[in-house]
Amino acid sequence: MALDQHTLNHSTSHLMAEAIMNLYPEAKLGFGPAIEEGFYYDVDLPFQLTEEDLAKIEKEMRKIAGKNLPFVRKEVSKEEALKLFKDNPYKIELINGIDGTITIYTQGDGFFDLCAGPHVERTGQIQNFKLLSIAGAYWRGDSKNKQLQRIYGTSFEKKADLEEHLRILEERKARDHRRLGKELGLFMLSEYGPGFPFWLPNGMIVRTEIENMWKQLHQKYNYMLVDTPIMLSKELWITSGHWDHYKDNMYTTEIDKNEFAIKPMNCPGAILCYKNDLHSYRELPLRYAELGHVHRYEASGALNGLFRVRSFTQDDAHTFVRVDQIEEEIRSILKLYDEVYSLFGLNYKIELSTRPEEGYIGSIDIWNKSEAILKEVCEKSGKEFKINPGDGAFYGPKLDFKVKDCMGRVWQCGTIQLDMNLPERFDVSYIDDKGEKARPVMIHRACLGSVERFIGVIIEHFAGAFPLWMAPEQVRVLPVNNNFHLEKAKEIVESLRNAGIRAVLDASEDKLGYRMRASQVKKVPYTLVIGDHEKDEGTVTYRHFGSKNQITLPYGEFEKMLQEEIKSRALPKAE
Repeated sequence: MALDQHTLNHSTSHLMAEAIMNLYPEAKLGFGPAIEEGFYYDVDLPFQLTEEDLAKIEKEMRKIAGKNLPFVRKEVSKEEALKLFKDNPYKIELINGIDGTITIYTQGDGFFDLCAGPHVERTGQIQNFKLLSIAGAYWRGDSKNKQLQRIYGTSFEKKADLEEHLRILEERKARDHRRLGKELGLFMLSEYGPGFPFWLPNGMIVRTEIENMWKQLHQKYNYMLVDTPIMLSKELWITSGHWDHYKDNMYTTEIDKNEFAIKPMNCPGAILCYKNDLHSYRELPLRYAELGHVHRYEASGALNGLFRVRSFTQDDAHTFVRVDQIEEEIRSILKLYDEVYSLFGLNYKIELSTRPEEGYIGSIDIWNKSEAILKEVCEKSGKEFKINPGDGAFYGPKLDFKVKDCMGRVWQCGTIQLDMNLPERFDVSYIDDKGEKARPVMIHRACLGSVERFIGVIIEHFAGAFPLWMAPEQVRVLPVNNNFHLEKAKEIVESLRNAGIRAVLDASEDKLGYRMRASQVKKVPYTLVIGDHEKDEGTVTYRHFGSKNQITLPYGEFEKMLQEEIKSRALPKAE
């Protein structure tokens, strides 16, 4: 019978914990869970671990696995647990937070750890594992706490699966958006603004093309574009509830002796747009869409290229609907999402995130009703989903769209949030068919999520070789010999540019082979070679990125082919 992957990874984290304690008895263990593609353990040590230390820990793990020790579950009282872990402040803190049954797991006679389980039966079942990296991690994710060392690893039942996973990890390194962003001139980061990306000329082309696509689709789906202020008064954020829930992540300042905050979210601005006019039930749904620039304070240690920044653009939309319109509106949003994600070759799964245990606003009845509506719409739309308990926004439940890229990684991008609370807090209304005031429901939704983060995802998804419609440089033209072919190459570049195609001439004195390689390094979709035949016959010879084949076409056919590919926003051609 095959081992459960999650259980295997969790068990391997405990195997690593025992190895660490054997090698470094002064270590204090924190958390050691299984995660999406492996496991980690947070460890407090008086020195910094190195890559060489990982090799030592792996060797000790194999030694323990070879003993084939049993994993044994044992229930203990709180008093017993506190006594067992009296020298570990992290475990003591965890034990004091447990109200129910406390369990420990032993491996043989010497090692034990606080854990709810489950585990594999014996350490001998753990054979194919690899420790991957070391990172810093604040205890319990709080920057006010001590920073521990987090050791990441992965484990598989079969050696072939481990080897394939390690191959994918190497591929991910080659696709790292921070490296490609620098090589392709897409974006930069500066010590003068940690977490605040600078968009370079090539990156602005990619970003602008995505935003243009976004605007066109939203106009097709009858959204109205708005733009709301980047800074608004403290009173607004108190009314919305953000001040209580996000104050520590908000940038604030004082203007005319009044406190203001740079917006961490766009929703209050959309509400003010709605309240600017009186609305009839006949007008609903009213859809406001905004590429809103927001700021959120993130700990410096959490910053990561475009994936985790302090300043980003949220592709928000806020729709005000009658209760009887909710199902149809969410169906429309799902259709829009399918259209957007398909342009990038991305698939997704849906999670229904429900009411948090604490910190939420509104009544439980409203939450239950909202959650039931989202569940029913997914079921009727034929969309599979799973429940993610307690992870809803503070103002309402949500559907989270987990997008999977070509390397199997899952990213949180889109979201649909059903909100019956903010309309109440802001006294939002419309005039119903009886001429009386009624309360609309507000739907918050973002398809790309953070535009910056989404671009980081697709840089890695496409390995920088973007679809033609969004490629910064779409065509590079290479004259074989500048003395004989330069003028024809210039003519072709000008014609392509007049047709709206981003074309660049490379008339350097480098050899043709070198210039061809340079075009491939920059991942230009089409490279043209112009020689005697092309000059005399009015043709072009092109090479598509990733292919070694060279194809000759009449110039007019080539231009038409590119225009059709751009217009359809086709995915890169498979070679």
